[in-house]
Amino acid sequence: MKWPRGFSFSGVACGIKPHRPDLALVVSDTDAACAGAFTVNRAKAAPVVDAEGRLPAERIRAVVINSGNANALTGPEGLIAVRTVIEATAKALSIDADQVVSASTGVIGMRLPEHKIVAAIPRCVAELGAEPDRAAEAIMTTDTTKKLASRTITIEGTPVTIAALCKGSGMIAPQLATTIAVIVTDLAIDAHALDDALEDATKATLNQLTIDGDMSTNDSVFVLANGRAGNPKIHTSTGPEYDTFLAALGDLLEELARAIAADGEGATKRIETLITGAPNEEIARDIAKSITASPLVKAAMFGGDPNWGRVLSTVGARAGSQQWDIDPAASEVTIQGIEVYDGAPQPFDRAALRARLREPEVVIDVELRSGEASARAYGCDLSYDYVKLNADYTSLLFEAPGGGVAKDDRLGNYSPAFKRALLVEALAYIDRFRSKRCVIKYGGAALTKDSLKRSFCDDVLLLHSVGLLPVVVHGGGPELTRMLDKIGADAEMIDGIRVTSQSDMRLVEMVIDGQINSELVTLLNRKTGRAVGMSGKDAGLLRAKKQTRDDGRDLGHVGELVEVNKSFVESLLAQSYIPVISPIGLGADGEGYNLDPDVVAAEIAAAIGADKLIYLSNVAGVLEAGELVSELTAQQLRGKLESGAITGGMATKAAALLRAIAGGVRAVHLIDGRAPHNMIAELFTDTGVGTIVRPD
Repeated sequence: MKWPRGFSFSGVACGIKPHRPDLALVVSDTDAACAGAFTVNRAKAAPVVDAEGRLPAERIRAVVINSGNANALTGPEGLIAVRTVIEATAKALSIDADQVVSASTGVIGMRLPEHKIVAAIPRCVAELGAEPDRAAEAIMTTDTTKKLASRTITIEGTPVTIAALCKGSGMIAPQLATTIAVIVTDLAIDAHALDDALEDATKATLNQLTIDGDMSTNDSVFVLANGRAGNPKIHTSTGPEYDTFLAALGDLLEELARAIAADGEGATKRIETLITGAPNEEIARDIAKSITASPLVKAAMFGGDPNWGRVLSTVGARAGSQQWDIDPAASEVTIQGIEVYDGAPQPFDRAALRARLREPEVVIDVELRSGEASARAYGCDLSYDYVKLNADYTSLLFEAPGGGVAKDDRLGNYSPAFKRALLVEALAYIDRFRSKRCVIKYGGAALTKDSLKRSFCDDVLLLHSVGLLPVVVHGGGPELTRMLDKIGADAEMIDGIRVTSQSDMRLVEMVIDGQINSELVTLLNRKTGRAVGMSGKDAGLLRAKKQTRDDGRDLGHVGELVEVNKSFVESLLAQSYIPVISPIGLGADGEGYNLDPDVVAAEIAAAIGADKLIYLSNVAGVLEAGELVSELTAQQLRGKLESGAITGGMATKAAALLRAIAGGVRAVHLIDGRAPHNMIAELFTDTGVGTIVRPD
C-alpha cells in the first residue's frame, strides 16, 4: 500500500484506555490545504466545533486524534481541553497552533483528561514515521480491525498518491462524515477546491453508510493535500484534473465505507443495497439507506431469512411518508442474484438462497420502475452481539481516578439467570477436558484481524488453565499472499495450490515463522509464559518430501508430510508447554517445504493421540441445504465427500480430518473463526456453534 510523500504518522498509549494505543498524530512536513466533513448532530463534540469553524484552510500541518473519550457534551471545559491539546501539539512540532486540528472518539460525557494527552505528545512526535499502522490502531474504539486504503493517479503526467486511515464500527448514521478519518495526498490543490471534492465524494460513499442509524457526536473526515507531488496546482472545482482526483477520492471513500460496514458492531456480514429506476438520485439514496438501515431487514439477513417483504415494506413506508410517486408492488427485488419478486412473488429455491445468505456479503437489488436514477448504500446485519456490545458499553465502563476509561466486565455485572445458565453449562465440561490433548488448526480471518487474534489467544490460555493440553498449528495464507503480491512474485496456481519457488520459500519462512508464529507466541506469553514457538523444521518435527503430481507439473517447494516427531511434541506437553507450530517441513535434501496446515494439524493430532482436533476457518461448518449440520459421523462425512457435496477447501479439510479420525482422534470440530470466542462456545456449551465429526 503506497502512501503520499511528505506525511508521517504515529500512535502511542497515553493512558485514556487501559491497555491500547489511544493517541494518534498525522503530520505533513510542509503546509497543506485542508478540508473537513463533520457530523450534523447538534450535540457536536468540542473538537468538531473547533475544527468546523476553521476549515477549509491552506496552512494546516497536523491532525491529532484521541480515542476512548469523545470530549462531547462536556461543557466549556471541553473546548478549553481542545485548545490545550492543540497548543501542546503545535509546541512539540514547532508550528503555529492554528496549523493543528483535532478529533476525539469514545465515551460521551466524560471530561477529557488532556493532561494525559499533553504528557504523551512529545513521545508521539518522537515516534513519527512513514508507516500509518500505529496511528490507525490508536483511533480504534469498538473496531475490530485497522482500516487503511490508498490510490495512485496521474495528474498532467505527474504521479499523485491519495491514502487514508479511518475508524468506524458503531454510531454510524448516513449523514456527512459518519466516521473519524484522515485522508492525505501529495496533490497540489486549492483548499476550497479540496473542500468541494470532499463534499462531492462523500455523497455516494460515506453518506450512504449506516450501521445502526445513530449519528455520532464526533464524526470528522479530514483531507490534507501538501502539494509534494509537484503537479500544476488545481485551483477550481472543474476540469479534467479535478475530475480525475474526485473519481479517485470517491473510489477510496467507497472502499472505506465497505470496510466500515463489514466491521459494524456485532456484524456477521456486510449488506449492500442497490436501488435502480428511482425518480431522482436523492430518492434513490434515501430508499437505499432506509432498506439498509431497517432493523427488520438487518435482522432477517443475520438469520439468513430471504424476507423480501421487509424490503418492499420499507420502500412503501418511505414512498408514503414522503409522498413519492412510487408503487412498491410494481418493483423487482433480487437478493444475492436470485429474483424473489417481480410485480408478484416469484418461485425460488429457498434453501439455496438461505445458503447464499451465509456469505460475508449480501447484495439486495431493487428496481423501482419509477425513473432512471440509481444509488447504493452500505451497512451490515443486526446480530445478538450488537445488542450485547451496546448494552454493556457504558454499563461496564467507568472513569478511572487518573481520568482515563476503565472497564469492569466481571461476570458479576451480568444478570443472575445468565450467570447460572452459563456456569452450569460450562462447568459440566471442564472436568472432562482435564489432561486431554487438543490440536487446534488456526487460520482464516481469525489469523488476520487483531481483535480475533487476541480473543483466540485468550481462548487457548483458558483451555490450558482448565487442564486441556492444546497444540496450535497455524497457517499464514492471507498474510503470505499479501507479501508475495507486494514484492510482485508471480502467482502461478495449479489446482488451487500456489507454486512455491525457492525464492518464494524464503519469504514463506520469514512470514510464517518469523512474523506469524512469533506474534502468536508473544500474545500467548503475556500471561503464562508457557507457549513455545517452532518451525516444523525444528528438531525434525515435520519431516517432508517434495510433492509430486501424476501429471508431472512442478509445484516447487510445496511438500507432503512424511512423519511427525511425536516424542518431541509429547515432551513439551508433559512439561505443560503450549506448542505453536508453523507448517514448514524439513526434507531429506535439507530443503524447507511449504505444507498444508490442515493436513499437518490432522497428522499431529493422530500422532499424539489427541482427543480433539479443532479447525478454525472462514466457514460456519458443514452446510446442508443452507443449514448448519451440528453433528456428523465419519461415514456420513465420507459420503458427502465422495458424492461431491463437499468441494474446494472444505474437501481438503474433510479428507484431512477423516485421516485424523482413522488415526484415533475422538472428535473433530469445524468452527467459524470469524466470531470471537467461538471455540469456547463450541467446547463448553451443549449445542455448540459449529459441526462436530465423530467416529462411526
